[in-house]
Amino acid sequence: MPNTIDKSFVENGPWKPNMFFGKVVFVTGGAGTICRVQTEAMVILGCKAAIVGRNLEKTKKTAAEIASLVNDDHAVLPISGVDVRNVEQLHEAVKLTVQRFGRVDYVIAGAAGNFLADFTHLSANAFKSVVSIDLLGSFNTVKACFPELVKTKGAVLFVSATLHYYGVPFQSHVGAAKAGIDALSNSLAVEMGPLGIRFNVVAPGAIANTEGLSRLTKKGSESSSDLTKMIPLQRLGTTVDIANTTVFLFSPAASYVTGATHVVDGGAWHVGSQITKDLYPQELHYNFSAKL
Repeated sequence: MPNTIDKSFVENGPWKPNMFFGKVVFVTGGAGTICRVQTEAMVILGCKAAIVGRNLEKTKKTAAEIASLVNDDHAVLPISGVDVRNVEQLHEAVKLTVQRFGRVDYVIAGAAGNFLADFTHLSANAFKSVVSIDLLGSFNTVKACFPELVKTKGAVLFVSATLHYYGVPFQSHVGAAKAGIDALSNSLAVEMGPLGIRFNVVAPGAIANTEGLSRLTKKGSESSSDLTKMIPLQRLGTTVDIANTTVFLFSPAASYVTGATHVVDGGAWHVGSQITKDLYPQELHYNFSAKL
């Protein structure tokens, strides 16, 4: 299953070449597995991109690799040293983006943190860290981009999950953060609709070859039939599945779509939590002496 994009995405896909020509997308978490491929799709369809991250080398390397898809060294601007929990750093990142490209049309708020932890071993600081990166970071990203989005009547896509649709063990921190993102998107879609700005959510399910899936499953289990047999479409998702949804939601075809959550999981959430079945309940080690 593909985990990156090349020119065949246009040649063999449903999208018009250069459909995003003259547009600019601002991406937090752009060097991550899913957000990288979202960015690749936008760039190969004519968009310019700014990818925002904390790690200098990783961000620069990813930007160069994405730019090579269109043979344009200036197509992707890497902006490193940015913590999405710091709104001032994001304001500066937006300023750099506008200096390079002149505008911001689309925003992908994809910076996220995740790890496995049951409640009794999850510290208050760890919980706060994930909520701050995912939820506060999403708020800060929109806050920093808002003046430009007003000018372009742009669109925002939050990267959420399905973990809060039911009780997923070891993921209370992430589920709480993603539920907050969904609520934030709904509110902003209503508030900012009169300004022409659209807000939507993409909620990936089990996506193959991603760090998130590897953390949530035992080693080797993601390739087993046990993991896929309860997914109605009988396969894991791919990052290209997420990219295609991203392109649709930013395209003119979705010009009347706002305040929506697009679940991309092969129907898996309808049959309940399966992803941590190899860990629950045997991996619960209650720590009643912990400072709760």
